[in-house]
Amino acid sequence: MTDPKVAGTKLLDPSEFSSAMTSIAERSQRLVSDFITRQAADPTIASLDPLNIGNAFLEMTTRIISDPAKIVEAQVSLWQDYAALWQNTTLRMLGQKTDPVVAPDSGDRRFKDQMWNDNEVFDYIKQSYLLSARWMQNVVRGVEGLDERSAKKVDFYTRQFVDAMSPSNFVLTNPEVLRATVESGGENLLKGLDNLLGDLERGKGSLAIRMTDYDAFRVGENIAVTPGKVVFQNDLMQLIQYTPTTPTTFETPLLVVPPWINKYYILDLRPKNSFLKWAVDQGHTVFVISWVNPDESLGGKTFGNYMHEGPLAALDAIEQITGQRRANLVGYCLGGTLTVCTMAWLAAKGDDRIVSTTLLATMTDFKEPGELGIFIDEEQLVSLEARMSQTGFLDGRDMATTFNMLRANDLIWSFVVNNYLLGKDPFPFDLLYWNSDSTRMPAAMHSFYLRKMYQENKLIEPGGIEIDGIPIDLGAIKTPIYLLSTREDHIAPWQSTFSLTRHVSGPVRFVLSASGHIAGVVNPPVANKYTYWVNAKKAKTPEAWLAGATENPGSWWTDWQSWVEKNAGPQVAVRQPGDGPLPVIEDAPGSYVTVKAV
Repeated sequence: MTDPKVAGTKLLDPSEFSSAMTSIAERSQRLVSDFITRQAADPTIASLDPLNIGNAFLEMTTRIISDPAKIVEAQVSLWQDYAALWQNTTLRMLGQKTDPVVAPDSGDRRFKDQMWNDNEVFDYIKQSYLLSARWMQNVVRGVEGLDERSAKKVDFYTRQFVDAMSPSNFVLTNPEVLRATVESGGENLLKGLDNLLGDLERGKGSLAIRMTDYDAFRVGENIAVTPGKVVFQNDLMQLIQYTPTTPTTFETPLLVVPPWINKYYILDLRPKNSFLKWAVDQGHTVFVISWVNPDESLGGKTFGNYMHEGPLAALDAIEQITGQRRANLVGYCLGGTLTVCTMAWLAAKGDDRIVSTTLLATMTDFKEPGELGIFIDEEQLVSLEARMSQTGFLDGRDMATTFNMLRANDLIWSFVVNNYLLGKDPFPFDLLYWNSDSTRMPAAMHSFYLRKMYQENKLIEPGGIEIDGIPIDLGAIKTPIYLLSTREDHIAPWQSTFSLTRHVSGPVRFVLSASGHIAGVVNPPVANKYTYWVNAKKAKTPEAWLAGATENPGSWWTDWQSWVEKNAGPQVAVRQPGDGPLPVIEDAPGSYVTVKAV
């Protein structure tokens, strides 16, 4: 009898297989039962279409049917492409070399396995999918008469469908999965099913895809490890002061205001890529806000509360600790939006305590918010507010799912293939650990933010929003600003962030970094990975600015340091955490950051 291992395969032990299937059946039954019970008891499930997709696709279908000539034209074009593909495939099978009819984008990693190119059948499957995907997206993009919001929604969800139907996502049409199945005797699929059930159990019925090895990281042990102390806290945040590493420090303290949509340690992942550590090493007295992961008790906290209990409270604490009333601020993403509001609020009161401000990938003009705008219309906001009214907050998983959908192939489907089809464990990756460490949003604050900024775009209107009865006018801001954007940002498009240069009264140094919302910001000089563009001349449009910009190798961090140190004052004696009148509460990174949303 031939040993199956000789052929590169093996057989599963029948007793082990039976035991595994029994366990899987029991876990599956329990999961289904729990899911049904929760669905029946959940009063927030009021709509079968909470994302308001149906109306957009109904309108698109109506428009398509009204112009049958375009349907015929598109169908003829598809058949011509398929005819060329059939001909090329036939010639390949006869031993001739042919050029592909269609090829994946250079950055498309779904078809990286060599078999997609070497094997005629899999090459045909790949090209057939790419042709159909291109045809489908061209059809929906070519529909005339749709309003802009509906057109973007249809295009986005069509792409979600197209991505989901990729042959790489199915066992029988993915050569890498088929090879793993033969070589392991099906162990990969059994392990994949176990991984799937584990993710469903961890998500309590919702699929919480494991993107990395969560056991490989511990906040405060191997990430977020820059030495420091928590020196102040309130309901919404802890204030961390970092231990100096230089013999003297700049007189003016540096306060970092991160977004509360994610946790602050994106700026302190590892010592080699920590912006916070790097700033300390440049001689700054660095403070950072670590936001609370709110529960239902904080559901009534407003955007104004975040301003008063966030940067304003931090500035008061910093003054007590250092004796310095004025500080330089750094705001990232939503933390930058809050920082801008704080600057305008202080300007209206004649308060000049902010010396300079650095804004990282920060939106203030939400007219063109990118694909995030797809998730914000009246119907979706009503549905979202109904859910938040039941809990007092937006579940962190909802926000994480939204962001993951913006890059579905990288952040969803690649893990479906790796974890469930190949049966592998995800690779330890600090960035993906942080990405999975989601946070909740207080209901009152989040509703205000989505409605007044994303939906109504009131922040750029003088007096469009008020905080504590004080109108916010960006034109009153005269503080020097370093405005960093990233060229491939899918959350804060750089053309939109550029708009702030036209709304404030003070000097703005606009800098554009290569890469995206995270990699373009967290780009330490030692990595020497991405470039950045600068242009000292004013420009009316982002396109005109870029046309006259100069590309520079390396990290924007060094450019920022040259800019900020001009506003940082003379060198003074270092300040150790705990030296001031405020006692140390606990070691960095503190306890607020360790609270999990799920």
